Amino acid sequence: MTPFAVAGIQMQVNALHSNVEAMLHRVDILMARFPWTQMALFSELAPYGPLDRFAQPFPNEAIEKFQAKARQHKLWLIPGSMFEKTEDGRILNTSVVIDPDGNIVTRYSKMFPFRPYEAGITAGTEFCVFDVPNVGRFGLSICYDIWFPETTRQLTSQGVEVLLHPVLTGTTDREAEIAIARATAAQFQCYVFDVNGLASGGVGRSLVVDPTATVLHQSAGQDDMFPIEIDLDQVRRQRETGMKGLGQVLKSFRDRDADFSVYDRESGADKYLKTLGPLVAPSQGSVAGLQTADPRTMLEDYEARAELERQAKLPESGADVAWPFHQSRTG
Repeated sequence: MTPFAVAGIQMQVNALHSNVEAMLHRVDILMARFPWTQMALFSELAPYGPLDRFAQPFPNEAIEKFQAKARQHKLWLIPGSMFEKTEDGRILNTSVVIDPDGNIVTRYSKMFPFRPYEAGITAGTEFCVFDVPNVGRFGLSICYDIWFPETTRQLTSQGVEVLLHPVLTGTTDREAEIAIARATAAQFQCYVFDVNGLASGGVGRSLVVDPTATVLHQSAGQDDMFPIEIDLDQVRRQRETGMKGLGQVLKSFRDRDADFSVYDRESGADKYLKTLGPLVAPSQGSVAGLQTADPRTMLEDYEARAELERQAKLPESGADVAWPFHQSRTG
């Protein structure tokens, strides 16, 4: 057995005032109550809340305080994430991983900002994998990233055994996100620590899932801290023999016969996606567009217009992407 104790901290997040001191206090409480904890994870945007006007340059005073707290308790600490303002004016949603000596061992910027609602946030492009010596390999993704299984595929293909997943979900899709967290654990044979906030930080319902999709803990809608001792030998055994001696999904993916042309942006395999219109928030009356959302007719329209453009010797353009749903069919 390779045990390691990871604690999620679900707490009230204020949108207009710093939450840093409250976070530091909760770490002290965590370590007083559960001194065997070895890693602590907060929710997405916990330090300064969900408003990007409070974006901070990196490094900053808050991160230095978290580093000191990790060093004080000899604790791995992931203080959720915060909006990072870069020197060139971009804003990213960035998390840091702090080791028990207070060093920042890696950082990660959210790859899939919640567009179109999370407007103006630059997407990260680098994956986050780090090792805890003598324990195992951990990976980090943030909130909406988990809706794109490619992100977890990349991490687990590099050996990640525990997915740390801070979220800020205060919307009606939390139930779906919980289902995705459980499915991710089973699909990728890993632990998932999915930590949500409260108030301006989300609706809570954080959860920890083991590689068999069993929920080891699920919070309700109040402050909670939940240290869970995980066993990474379970991950390794399941990846060797399959879940309950059945599906060996990582090895099956490795030994696949199929390639996926949809990931080649030049292949044309994703042409249906180009008929879906621009990535914008729905507006009143936009439901009318659903009358022509049948993928068969939409593809016919797309192909007919592409043919007209070819005949007219017009270059293919991004206009296809924004082709309105209500346009009459020509075929």
